[in-house]
Amino acid sequence: MRLALPALGFSLLTCGMRSQAALPVYDYEIVHTYPHDDQAFTEGLFYLNGILYESTGLEGRSSIRKVRLETGEVLEKIAIPAQYFGEGIVNWKRHLVSLTWKSQVGFVYDLTTLKLQHKFSYQGEGWALTQDGKRLIMSDGTAELRFLNPDTLQETGRIRVTREGQPVRNLNELEWVKGRIYANVWLTNVVVIINPDSGAVTGIIDFSRLLDPSKQPGEHPGELNGIAYDARGDRLFVTGKSWPRLFEVRLRRRRTEAR
Repeated sequence: MRLALPALGFSLLTCGMRSQAALPVYDYEIVHTYPHDDQAFTEGLFYLNGILYESTGLEGRSSIRKVRLETGEVLEKIAIPAQYFGEGIVNWKRHLVSLTWKSQVGFVYDLTTLKLQHKFSYQGEGWALTQDGKRLIMSDGTAELRFLNPDTLQETGRIRVTREGQPVRNLNELEWVKGRIYANVWLTNVVVIINPDSGAVTGIIDFSRLLDPSKQPGEHPGELNGIAYDARGDRLFVTGKSWPRLFEVRLRRRRTEAR
């Protein structure tokens, strides 16, 4: 099971990687703090038309939810079949597309009713999904991101994500933000900013101090693993596995950057 382990921290992406030109590193300021279900083992998150859509993991407990941002109230919830470990989700037109971890099975639901419409299959593991308006973008835990035809859900290509020529593995939760892919790196509270054309990491966001581990009362507390973007309001939201809070954050570049 892909349970939380102690976070490896920001050093995962900084140690052993030196260059003459420093990569932009971003901190954040908290704009708003919202309640979040500390029993939700968050695996996928997106924001659409005033509602947060969230998927949770763990076999026998996986779900897809519609959540009221301001209160954390679960407005609607469906269970993913007990044999599956729920993973990333994304909207496409009137559909919600969902992955599972090791089962090589995905589901397509009606976005409004959350009624199951059909299943689909893929090779390898399923970790996260986002979309750029033309394609779905999928992570599988490796250093590669897959592009999927959003109508057929067939793979159409891949990019290899690198920082200064070195692969960045364990790419997890994804979000499309202003023409870039934001990807959380599993077991850390680090998000990398990726050029979707080249796969190059163009920036790093350090969320290592966002939530004190002692304030994670959930049964399976874990690292950051939920990224959602409100394009209309230009708002960025982040949360984590079994976190009691969801944060709206504003990024700011560090004056002194890690080398």
